[in-house]
Amino acid sequence: MRILASIQNPADVKKLTQPELDDLAAEIRQFLVENVSRTGGHLGPNLGVVELTIALHRIFDSPADSLVFDTGHQSYVHKLLTGRHDFSHLRQSEGLSGYPNRAESKHDIVENSHASTALSWADGIARAKQLRRDPHCVVAVIGDGAMTGGMVWEALNNISEDPERPIVIVLNDNGRSYAPTVGGMVRRFEGARKLDAVRVNRSYEMFMEWTKRTLQDAGAPGKMAYGALHSIKRGVKDIFVDAGIFDSLGIKYVGPVDGHDVEELEQAFTLAKEYGGPVVVHAITEKGRGYKPAEDDVADRFHAIGKIHPETGLPVAPARFGWTSIFAEQILKLAYENPRIIGVTAAMLRPVGLGPLANEFPDRVIDVGIAEQHAITMAAGLGYQGMHPVVALYATFLNRGFDQMLMDVALHRAPVTFVLDRAGITGDDGPSHNGMWDLSLAAMVPGLATACPRDGERLRELLAEACSIEAPTLVRYPKGEVPPDMDAIRRTPAGDVLWESAVQQAPSVAVVAVGAMAADCLEACRDVQGVNVTVIDPRWVLPISDELVDLLTSFDRVVCVEDGLMDGGVGSEIELALEHIGSEVPVCRIGIHREFIQHGNRASIEADEGMRPADIAAAITS
Repeated sequence: MRILASIQNPADVKKLTQPELDDLAAEIRQFLVENVSRTGGHLGPNLGVVELTIALHRIFDSPADSLVFDTGHQSYVHKLLTGRHDFSHLRQSEGLSGYPNRAESKHDIVENSHASTALSWADGIARAKQLRRDPHCVVAVIGDGAMTGGMVWEALNNISEDPERPIVIVLNDNGRSYAPTVGGMVRRFEGARKLDAVRVNRSYEMFMEWTKRTLQDAGAPGKMAYGALHSIKRGVKDIFVDAGIFDSLGIKYVGPVDGHDVEELEQAFTLAKEYGGPVVVHAITEKGRGYKPAEDDVADRFHAIGKIHPETGLPVAPARFGWTSIFAEQILKLAYENPRIIGVTAAMLRPVGLGPLANEFPDRVIDVGIAEQHAITMAAGLGYQGMHPVVALYATFLNRGFDQMLMDVALHRAPVTFVLDRAGITGDDGPSHNGMWDLSLAAMVPGLATACPRDGERLRELLAEACSIEAPTLVRYPKGEVPPDMDAIRRTPAGDVLWESAVQQAPSVAVVAVGAMAADCLEACRDVQGVNVTVIDPRWVLPISDELVDLLTSFDRVVCVEDGLMDGGVGSEIELALEHIGSEVPVCRIGIHREFIQHGNRASIEADEGMRPADIAAAITS
């Protein structure tokens, strides 16, 4: 790691010779495999952008030139080249974030790791630079599936307005997001690059403008001549390169270039930088490049991994049966029974558990790419035509489709089931990936029935119930392993009673256990003395049922425990429901505070948020 150790900032990268750059790329790949295998993280995407990131920092001047990374999981190499070499606690408390982070470096800009936003950021930054007469440009590194997102095309439409806007769009085309990229809009551009140096040139543009003006001022014959020349020019260009929609928008296009050839990338970036207006540099890269286990991984090229053996790529500790696996089994079972069920996802078919369904019924699974808004409205259309779509997403990504859930699904009473994986605290992926907003969002949607299974058997039951309801439903569950099944002492119209204690002449407390927090609630009850405690799992937690409200009025106190926001979630809705009928039973809400949670493991976050069994026990007895 001789050369990598000498890199403390981008200026050090600019000093290296071509042979040293090749050695640096090899050292970075070795470093990434050795370190990310110890902590887990996004390995494949970063192995694919090593040369690309080196070339970026050699041609552009960060932070004066603003580097914006879309799907920020491809920024590990950027971190190394800006002097951040301690990956020992990557994505752990007090360690480096798995995404750009302004607190870490002046070279980081966008911390939000939700995809398809970089071009909108770049447009805003570039507009401000123009107003301030700042001569530096903005570089947006996009790709890894992000070009399937609608915001990209909205931003391109605006970027193309101004031929002087200083934006370089680096399209990292690895043909994938998690899996191979879907959709007709995103395809590889075929052709040679012989015309790039001419087309991305101000003198060429001025000459073409002079030709157009002169010939069109020459009357009908001149206009005919210009039309013929323009057609010839377009035809010649199409022989060599297909710039697709970029050309249609008037955005200059360079490429495709070899995304693993630093010298070729430097030439392309230099052309783009000198042009001074919007330019797309199209780089062809290979996800997982240089690490055979990643290259051979058909599913996702080691997009995101846990701890692995660096020599083999095999997991250090194979994952135990998780929530996603149970969903995968149950949705396939239900699909056999009900031909109306259609799986829908947004570029995460296998991570959310729709892989087995797609294998068995390929015509009944739709992957729309990174386009949650489209997925949800399309699902409403499927429902209108008699299908029952099951939209499977990570909980954090439902945020992107809230309007569609509200206005297209709920308003039309569409029979759509939302299945939210990674709900609640997810931990190491940081503030933009914690699935902590969904319950508060669901509480605002009229007619949306929301279920929170406490264990695997309840997930099977509730998913089946959701898919049988001809109205909007939502089922959510956390990341990770499933706890042992927790059978009810008895079932009531208000929900499942999981625990009851009988203490003579003692105050009574109802603990409303929301979904996966039931296990912690039961653990807490074991240490409680001097209080009559009843633990209730409502199963269907939103909207709050009249039966649950009636039951809770018989207690002296209510404690609601949920792995979502305390404000606006289930506890808040219970409090409002009791208030509505004039009940004065006090409600203690335990959950996540209204703040962005930094990366760390689940246990440490629960401790910080006051959500441990000991905290629940204290709330019961206080």
